[in-house]
Amino acid sequence: MKNVTDLIESAARLWEEGLSKGEIADELNVSRETASWLVDRGTDEPAVEPSGPEDIHVDWSPIGRSSVRLAAAGRSLAHLFAERGVDVGVVVGIEKAGAPLATTVARELEVDMATFTPPKHHWEGQEGEEYSGSFSRNFATVEGQDCYVVDDTITSGTTLTETVEAVREQGGNPVACGVLVDKRGTSAVDDVPVEALVRVIRVGE
Repeated sequence: MKNVTDLIESAARLWEEGLSKGEIADELNVSRETASWLVDRGTDEPAVEPSGPEDIHVDWSPIGRSSVRLAAAGRSLAHLFAERGVDVGVVVGIEKAGAPLATTVARELEVDMATFTPPKHHWEGQEGEEYSGSFSRNFATVEGQDCYVVDDTITSGTTLTETVEAVREQGGNPVACGVLVDKRGTSAVDDVPVEALVRVIRVGE
């Protein structure tokens, strides 16, 4: 995707395919508010502001579409984790895009893997909506385990925060979080340190 028009068209196509606005945010690596704005711009819904929300779109598909490049990114993130000197038992991948990356990290660290589906995948853009996330039963459990949490990007930090809270609720101990790109310059979420291969820093307004 080269510009905002491409993003709007992609959001409209995903909406027509039945994805929620939260899932579209995940697919396009933008905030939930940006996803809602993009969908509204691409449909016949009225009362859309002409200018978009302040956000940055990150297209890491050149990495994601290649197992070789994805494995290299996972090794790099695993190396950042390893520098912490903490032996964990589980790597938690945040669905959807964080799970393939977490797989490569878990393989590199030779530990088990869990996956977490965040609440935003149910989000349709309505204020006041509340949903809960869930861990897949097809993967490892986090109970009694020190864990690394892995996602592709940080936009607002909400998804990572929700995942950290969910790990703790399940009896796990989140040691650190890791992402490909941090769009906020986040050093920690809920007192859990964040590692990023790339950090985006805004200069000026």
